[in-house]
Amino acid sequence: MSDAGTLAVLTGTAVRDLARHSSTNLIRWLDQVHRLHGCAEPVRLTGESITLDAASGEVLAHYRTDNEPHGQLLIRCGNRRASRCPSCSELYRRDTYHLIRAGLLGGAKGVPTTVRTHPKVFATLTAPTFGAVHRGPGKDGVAPVCHPRRSGPACFERHQAGDTRIGQPLDPDAYDYVGHVLWNAHAGDLWRRFTVYLRRHLAASAGLTQTAFSKAVRMSFAKVAEYQARGVVHFHAVIRLDGRTTEPTDVEPPPAWATVQLLDSAIRSAAAAVRLEAPRLGQPTEHLVWGRQVDVKQVHGGDFDGELSEQAVAGYIAKYATKAAEASGTLDRRIHEHDLTHLHERGATPHAARLIRTAWRLGHPDTFPELTGLRLRKWAHMLGFRGHFSTRSRAYSTTLGAIRQERADYRHEQLRAAGLMPQEDDTTLVLAHWSFAGQGYTPGESLLIDSLDPPKEGHPS
Repeated sequence: MSDAGTLAVLTGTAVRDLARHSSTNLIRWLDQVHRLHGCAEPVRLTGESITLDAASGEVLAHYRTDNEPHGQLLIRCGNRRASRCPSCSELYRRDTYHLIRAGLLGGAKGVPTTVRTHPKVFATLTAPTFGAVHRGPGKDGVAPVCHPRRSGPACFERHQAGDTRIGQPLDPDAYDYVGHVLWNAHAGDLWRRFTVYLRRHLAASAGLTQTAFSKAVRMSFAKVAEYQARGVVHFHAVIRLDGRTTEPTDVEPPPAWATVQLLDSAIRSAAAAVRLEAPRLGQPTEHLVWGRQVDVKQVHGGDFDGELSEQAVAGYIAKYATKAAEASGTLDRRIHEHDLTHLHERGATPHAARLIRTAWRLGHPDTFPELTGLRLRKWAHMLGFRGHFSTRSRAYSTTLGAIRQERADYRHEQLRAAGLMPQEDDTTLVLAHWSFAGQGYTPGESLLIDSLDPPKEGHPS
């Protein structure tokens, strides 16, 4: 179909969509869109909510979606990926920032201010090599000579930021794609084992048994996963030492012997000790381990030149939390078998496309039954990684759920003060039933939104 024909069909669809709205419904629809604060892929719900007096059973408020445009309520998608929804991604970034910051500075979210004096570091754990790839500029912005090797593949160029070759293998046929996918698939287990080993190494470095160490010190952390340009995940984490208390969420200062130097040394030795046996599929990578690049920096209680401050670390981790695999040239949504022949058209780089196809092939339940638990086909678009992008230990600080609930409670109080919601206390009961009806805007809604003023970024009120 020609571009003109496609536009005619889209325009016709748009007219039909918009014609379904009466003037009243159209105003209500615009109000819903305004409350979404720029969400690009809102979730559509159908159902109802009833607020009752718990004692008498009197109905205090009743809401149904039947009277909404299309008979549906639009709510924010909450996607953390900036490529899918910039608005919700920004909200996720800000929430993550406050979660990380609370565990560094204290004084909010139920964390005492004494955590500023606790030993804490910003650690980065990376993956090993699976083959030579084109290198980009370093952290200082300087682009070194890529790979001036005497043997094997070489590249004598200096790749500047934005070069599409960065992260692509120098010799794709020699690259260990199977090992790469298996490492991503086991990255979560590698981190779990690292935390177990870290506690053991901390105890050994302190000259204590594991039991004695656990009674005196608790290791708390918050981490995020980020994809490198080559399509493999690595982890950034704030790791903090606390004193042990009887309550699992209480935070106390640790003993004087629990120092940053002790923590630094234990992180490096624990990372080097972690080793998993890889499934034997004929690939060169027989053991899954952390890469030799382990970066550990002390987090300082202040903002001093040349030192890593709490605010800077919180900002770094919050930024990493919204960067998904699409940053390395792959896709931001799940695929099906028919998509495998159109990966390039959907924006995947040749390297990412090969990783996706490798994950899909390894995910065949009959050919590789030993890999069924990895669910590689479900997570092929993520190059095999199926873990959470942002996690924390129980005592580190608050949770994202608690932050979101705090914001929702604040908004509800605003509505009650304006008389738009009934007062809610122990004497009221809310019954609700919601059903998923779809996601995203119709073609007509999309055209109408494009004609509106762009929404301002920020937290939804």
